[in-house]
Amino acid sequence: MKAAFYTLGCKVNQYETEYMSELLKNAGFEIVSPSDDADYYIVNSCTVTATADQKTRQNIRKFKRKHPNAAVVLTGCMPQAFPDEASALSEADIVMSNKNDGDILTLINEYSLKKSRIISIDEHKMGDKFTDCSITDFNDRIRAFVKIEDGCDRFCSYCIIPKSRGRVRSKNPDDLKKEVEGLASHSVKEIVLVGINLSAYGKGEDFNIVDAVKICANTDGIKRVRLGSLEPDHITDEIISELSKIEKFCPQFHLSLQSGCDKTLKNMNRHYTSAEYKALCDKLRNSFTDTSITTDVMVGFHEESDEDFIESLDFVKSIKFEKVHVFPYSERQGTAASKRGDSVPKQVKEKRAGIMIDETEKIRKEYHKTLLGKDVEVLFENEVENGVYQGYTKNYIPVRIKSDKNLVGELMTVKIKDYCDEFCITE
Repeated sequence: MKAAFYTLGCKVNQYETEYMSELLKNAGFEIVSPSDDADYYIVNSCTVTATADQKTRQNIRKFKRKHPNAAVVLTGCMPQAFPDEASALSEADIVMSNKNDGDILTLINEYSLKKSRIISIDEHKMGDKFTDCSITDFNDRIRAFVKIEDGCDRFCSYCIIPKSRGRVRSKNPDDLKKEVEGLASHSVKEIVLVGINLSAYGKGEDFNIVDAVKICANTDGIKRVRLGSLEPDHITDEIISELSKIEKFCPQFHLSLQSGCDKTLKNMNRHYTSAEYKALCDKLRNSFTDTSITTDVMVGFHEESDEDFIESLDFVKSIKFEKVHVFPYSERQGTAASKRGDSVPKQVKEKRAGIMIDETEKIRKEYHKTLLGKDVEVLFENEVENGVYQGYTKNYIPVRIKSDKNLVGELMTVKIKDYCDEFCITE
């Protein structure tokens, strides 16, 4: 039997795809590319935006159209958040929620016997525990995502995630230790800890994100530990102080901003002000050497005026982020914001997104320029073209080098000689 995965969305989804893939491989399945012929096509969906839902529907229908004799499986966040809409996708032979990822083999076996459609969507409930899941490899890569947290309790007004992911719950530290040791034994060199609300790891428990980083850093074979996206108001002075003492910790912080306008932040039900956000950025840059701060910025949220947008733009420019992911607001059914309507026209959102992208890309290029002549430590990850290898600095700057030697997995100190829009170059 052959199975192919098509994954949309965040690093957590990518981890869960690897988890399901290992379950099938251990049962004798061959995992192939979604462009190949397979018996099962599994679409791991994202539902953060309406565009993500559209991509899910398109791919479900594409796989069924191209491979009418194969079974199509829909899982991920869309069925969890919108079970009726997901169930209505008749091209999906199995519809299951992200809460049921561990049941994928059971459901496939059931379908293969009965050849009748299966809908298996288990609603998230208060008091749910972290679902047991672990991986031993990450598609032969040297950098692996490891999910240690799921769910979110924040209820930002625009966000469907609490519905699609449930409440905060955390992986047991002993389970994390065992998983990371297994990954290290399979040549993984860098661990990226990920979660839906990662900085809430350990909420209600006697451990926190620092404990998770220490577990990874103390594992033989692991050279670096990195954090996924973080909520800024959960990063305390104590956490900053403890992380700064861990040599293997990478000082790259993706701090979700969403807007630099205080009025918009309040409308979004974000839990900080722009001044508090800036203060955190200053602390991080003062506490770590070569700190890199990246972020997400939404434009065109409900009732965002031209003046609000300019305030947000000016704030973003003042922080001088190393990279910014810019996206227009997309109304999500079932959120608090959806009850207010979508007051900003699409063309205005697109114009604002273009302006924000242009301005933040200028800052990124200026940052790359400051790296010229600097010695940086790079962990090389893959061969991007014949004889050209790419890796990342500790603060997640991509660097490329030509070499006759296979550099995958090598940790090297190199001097930055040049740069372009997407990466720096060394010799």
